[in-house]
Amino acid sequence: MVDKTHARTRRAVLRGLGATGIAALAGCSGGDGGDGGATDADGGDGGSTDTESGGGTTTGGDGGGGMDSVKAAWVYNSEVGDLGWSWAHNEGRKAVAEQFDWLETEYTEAVAPGDSERVFEQYAQGDADIIFGCTFGYQDPMLNVAEQYTDTYFEHNTGYRTRENMGRYMGRIYQARYLAGQAAGMVTETDLLGYVAAFPIPEVVRGINAFTLGAASVNSEVTTKVRWTNSWFDPPTESEAAKALLDENVDVMAQHQDSPAALRAAANAGVWATGYDAPMGDIAGENYLTSPIWHWEEFYGPTIQSVRDGSWEADAYWEGLDAGICSLDDWGPEVPQNVIDSVAESRSGIVDGDLDVWADSQFSGESDEFLFQEMGSYVENVEGEVPN
Repeated sequence: MVDKTHARTRRAVLRGLGATGIAALAGCSGGDGGDGGATDADGGDGGSTDTESGGGTTTGGDGGGGMDSVKAAWVYNSEVGDLGWSWAHNEGRKAVAEQFDWLETEYTEAVAPGDSERVFEQYAQGDADIIFGCTFGYQDPMLNVAEQYTDTYFEHNTGYRTRENMGRYMGRIYQARYLAGQAAGMVTETDLLGYVAAFPIPEVVRGINAFTLGAASVNSEVTTKVRWTNSWFDPPTESEAAKALLDENVDVMAQHQDSPAALRAAANAGVWATGYDAPMGDIAGENYLTSPIWHWEEFYGPTIQSVRDGSWEADAYWEGLDAGICSLDDWGPEVPQNVIDSVAESRSGIVDGDLDVWADSQFSGESDEFLFQEMGSYVENVEGEVPN
């Protein structure tokens, strides 16, 4: 138990929590970001800061509990205006800010991991009740601050370390990638799929494999070709990687990046394009297939409510399609109906527990711990080997 008694009146509440978690290693989805501009709050050298309130500090109508109000802060490693990882998290923040009239939210964008500890500490000193760090590179800096500010709750996205006042969270986006892959396997004419990937870490490898297994489930002749950028957010490099794949005759493009650059390159070349993180149909137009996307409010809402009612615990969240944390975006205007129907059937199978993404691969029967932290090789229909 942690004694949450605080000298400040608005937080003078005992909030008990437990410490659970799994020893699991995930990579970072989300860009490394830049040094950013000065914050509005302190004139420092971090990213820009914004504040949003759901309507004051009085008790709202979405639940009783030990606190009249909650102050939550988010830290992003890229700008929220970029249609990708940070944008998706910020949409979740905005959704809960609108949902709870007792919630005050703040965020700082474009914070490089090396500068994140300072930003976390500023929020902890500034009376934040809970702080969300939205990239893997924030893990150790957040842990350092959590150890110093034990009366503040912390949540780290995509990592594996927890402590009494620090949880971690991620979603099973590989399920949505499997469905996108199934669609890709049905629309390809060359049987060659392209995948622009960030870093060769378990999270990204897991997505490549799930996408390819989905494609192979309907088309055993498919091959996925992968190009690595070794960055989360680098639109020019992503475009170059996509163009290199297009030169190899791929006719469906997928990506694990934080910008729509690969999708845009594919659409401009007149081939099917799938995005990631956010709806990207307006960019790809008639060449849009779909995108695995996030609904982070499905995690943020219950988590913030638990802070308010005193039931927050440091857990290890990893839910999927059935929890609503992730999904496929709407279909593009030219996607055939038989593709839509086939994917809908598979989605139902995953949600109902009748379809296991890994059943027809060397990863069948592997534990969640393995899937989360140890997957380091390709399934059969992926060309080449995972780089060291």
